[in-house]
Amino acid sequence: MIGLSAVSNHWPFIIGAWAVTAAAVGGYAGSVLRRGRRLSRQLPPEERRWM
Repeated sequence: MIGLSAVSNHWPFIIGAWAVTAAAVGGYAGSVLRRGRRLSRQLPPEERRWM
């Protein structure tokens, strides 16, 4: 059986993994939004579609 101290030592790694995952997803979302805005400026207004 795993003792309580062994389980509590894993929390920094769990929190770190969540933080890295959130940063990666946030960075990807930001890059997609920046790319979309840049591409939308290249289209003429009559060809832009907004849903």
